[in-house]
Amino acid sequence: MNKIVPVVAVDGPSGVGKGTLCQALANHLKWHLLDSGAIYRVLALSALEKNIALDDENQLVNLALNLPLTFDSNDIEVKVLLSGVDVTKRIRTEETGGAASKVAALNKVRAALLQRQRDFRQAPGLIADGRDMGSVVFSDAPVKIFLDASAQSRAERRMKQLQHRQKHVKFAEILQEITERDERDRNRAVAPLKPAVDALIIDTTSLSIQDVFEQSITYINKKIVL
Repeated sequence: MNKIVPVVAVDGPSGVGKGTLCQALANHLKWHLLDSGAIYRVLALSALEKNIALDDENQLVNLALNLPLTFDSNDIEVKVLLSGVDVTKRIRTEETGGAASKVAALNKVRAALLQRQRDFRQAPGLIADGRDMGSVVFSDAPVKIFLDASAQSRAERRMKQLQHRQKHVKFAEILQEITERDERDRNRAVAPLKPAVDALIIDTTSLSIQDVFEQSITYINKKIVL
């Protein structure tokens, strides 16, 4: 029964370093990786492509239940495939991220994707990256970590990422998008973004990814016999 398979649930808002940490943990432990945010982003991308309104709950649920989504993972990166096509870069745009935040606020959509996420729990273990992994999806996870950081620092990180891709961006717009997404995620009626009561909270504002990784591994070793 997969419930005995250990899970490290890593939650937090966008731009705190969840993805980088989870990839590092999965590589270190040789465990499976679930990027739950990618699932919502792929659903949003598919909805945009099919001209489905982001508040049309019934059509979105139908799309979610039949989403041809797969992950192709290696030691370097996790590729996200939609109908066999690599959409990894396309789902990381600000437009798709904003759309994903909107569809993720819908109760029926979250319910439709719940079991799909839980099915990733396979031996020897799972690193789950998201916003409600510890509080809802894997509430029985033996390790729960919540990363946080100031909106200012997250906007700065995002701006550097986009500039590295040679994209022209305005800091004020990025900060506004992050602030609005935080507002939606933290105040939605279903599975709002918040630390699980038993989660280790790490503020990454002034920490390097190595600092965060070391704190996380130390905590994991205390909670799980590896």
